[in-house]
Amino acid sequence: MPTKQHSFTHLQHLSQTMDMQRANRGYVDINRRHCKLKLVDFHIHENLAYHRTEGLSKKHLVARRGKPFKVTLVFCDGPWNPRTENLVLEVLLGNLSKRIHVQISDSSFDLHHWSATLYPGNRTPSTVTIHICSPVLSAVAQYNLLVHFENRYGRRSYVIGSFVLLCNPWLKDDPVFMPTKDQLEEYIISDYGMVYMGTELNVCQRPWTYGQYEPGVLEACLQLLEVSLQHCANQDKDNVLRGDPVYLSRVLCAMVNCDDDLGILQGKWSGTFDGGVKPTEWSGSADILHQWVSSNCRPVRYGQCWVFASVLCTVMRVLGIPSRVVTVFNAGHDGNANTQIEEVYSTTGEKLNLSKDSIWNFHVWVESWMKRPDLGEMFDGWQVVDPTPQEKSAGIYVCGPCPVAAIQQRCLKAPYDAPFIYASVDADVIRLIVRNGLVVGRKVDSECVGALIYTKGIGTDKPENLTNSYKMKKYGQMRSMRCEYNGRGEPSARLMRSSWSNGGDALMCYASRAMVHNEGSGRGEAGDEAASNLEVSIKIEGKPTVGDSIRLCVMVKNTTTRPRALMEHVNAQVKEYNSNPKESFWKTYKELYLQPLESLAVRHTIPLSEYESAVAADGIVNLAVVMKDTVTEERVLEIQEFNLSSPKIDVEIEGGDSIVVNRQYSAKLTFTNRFNTTLTGAVLKVEGFGLLKGSCEARMSSLNQYEKIEKKVSLMATSPGTKVLMATFSHSNNPTAVSRSFHKVTVNAS
Repeated sequence: MPTKQHSFTHLQHLSQTMDMQRANRGYVDINRRHCKLKLVDFHIHENLAYHRTEGLSKKHLVARRGKPFKVTLVFCDGPWNPRTENLVLEVLLGNLSKRIHVQISDSSFDLHHWSATLYPGNRTPSTVTIHICSPVLSAVAQYNLLVHFENRYGRRSYVIGSFVLLCNPWLKDDPVFMPTKDQLEEYIISDYGMVYMGTELNVCQRPWTYGQYEPGVLEACLQLLEVSLQHCANQDKDNVLRGDPVYLSRVLCAMVNCDDDLGILQGKWSGTFDGGVKPTEWSGSADILHQWVSSNCRPVRYGQCWVFASVLCTVMRVLGIPSRVVTVFNAGHDGNANTQIEEVYSTTGEKLNLSKDSIWNFHVWVESWMKRPDLGEMFDGWQVVDPTPQEKSAGIYVCGPCPVAAIQQRCLKAPYDAPFIYASVDADVIRLIVRNGLVVGRKVDSECVGALIYTKGIGTDKPENLTNSYKMKKYGQMRSMRCEYNGRGEPSARLMRSSWSNGGDALMCYASRAMVHNEGSGRGEAGDEAASNLEVSIKIEGKPTVGDSIRLCVMVKNTTTRPRALMEHVNAQVKEYNSNPKESFWKTYKELYLQPLESLAVRHTIPLSEYESAVAADGIVNLAVVMKDTVTEERVLEIQEFNLSSPKIDVEIEGGDSIVVNRQYSAKLTFTNRFNTTLTGAVLKVEGFGLLKGSCEARMSSLNQYEKIEKKVSLMATSPGTKVLMATFSHSNNPTAVSRSFHKVTVNAS
């Protein structure tokens, strides 16, 4: 930040905390009568409304930088005489201070310097009202405010209180300025968002309450800055740099995870979640921030990508930086920094864990709005900031801010972390079929990664598609997989020791310069990927739901003028959204015969009994088909990943979904067993931060088909805003949640 914005000087003359009422240090002539400061009026309600910060704090005056707020000084023992005494304000931030001489004037404010103005009409014999304006690039922080009465005999000083400065997206000169009212309402003021999850074929959504108006949330965000690595290393430097939203967002991003510091959340992606909260059970940021503060900055257990991102979005909005949560479907995790994702499959369609790379079915990060003076106007606007700890950047777990425009234009040298983010949305996927350590098929998929990118639309729960803002159409589309041979009928690629890992065994693909059999076009080199003579696709029929059979159709077309004898292998594996698949839970194979140019649809059914013990609610299935020509040994791979939807939990709230604060309401939650079997040990659990104290449960030893389990609860909201009522259903046959429901409740002030 340019020094002219603050011009702070080190505070050496204040060696002790001044008394709130008076500090007469340096005053000499005790016989001369002067006014005394009786009290100070910060005009809290008026200032908060003017600065659009209502509800953010009950403890502090919260103002936005570059915009004046007013303070009235009330005197006793006579009026203040500007002819004999100067009135000087002093702003303190840590060890830094800035003296501001109060000017009696009707001139406008200077956005690049601190100013304190007393308009001619704002003075009475017992009061003066001063308008204080901060520079537009002031640090985001809590400041202390002093007032000094200075004359030729000495000085009387008073500590009159504190105030908080935030970024100002309403101000054109602020780097976070956002031009439209609808955008400001959605990305700053709104305390409610929508997180999109699942897969691109079956997008699920869940509401999230950002909770910026919950008591203590602003204070938690300010404390986050005070315990950051940067602040602990050099308090003065950090306080000055906090005026830059690029710097600020990078500090906050690192502080949301706890891997390097006293950050908010501890991540966990596998195993049990003992000693903490399962990430899927969070529905808002305020509870997480409260736990972090109350535990003296110990990490809250546990988070995953959407929890990290949603908490960061809360912090950014609170501090005045417009932000939104974004979901990337089929997000690439590039483990070896080559902007490619490698996947390996067996000849029967089982995905093998031989690569450091992976594709997350969805990954959630934050976009924050700001100018990039370090890069130029073309990179202003939305910036990716990803708090999920994946790879280190400059030695710590932080990612971004990186301009979305830089990703779209493939400017991979743009700071920060552009190559990693680019691979997340636009990497090529190299899929190999291997047999006995040999590569017998290869396919390059240029469309899979970043297939769909969503955020909540402005003023609606429906998604806005951001895919085109990240991706330009690539040269060359998805290319089919075929086997590559040399002239002796042997595979032309081998698996060699290299950078892939699986429990210590490292593998890589080595493609030789041998000749490839390519029917109808003579011979070519291994690097040439000629079009396959088989076209294979998979279609999942309907919307798969837990409890129903999974039905799929494999379409295969013979594009040659000769008959084909084929062997079809189909394999299904369960997987977490952010990992490679586990062991197979269902597989089948079948011999097929196709006439020249014939197309064939092969239907398969996976019954509930085959997947019930493996796939939970919102579980994800990796389905792969390998089609082999038994004569030429050409193989074609096609994959499809999909999630299973949860059965519905019905929620009814007395009087509707809009309630009034501090009034009691009843709600009824119902789950109907639509499975074709009796469920034992049925549990319906209800939670809602800001609506319920703790959780409530209903239990039934057995729940017959079409029988209902119900739970009635009493709701009372303690603060206005948007809340979420969360319900889960489980049973002893499947201890994980079979169904999970989120219900938005709007709480209005009384």
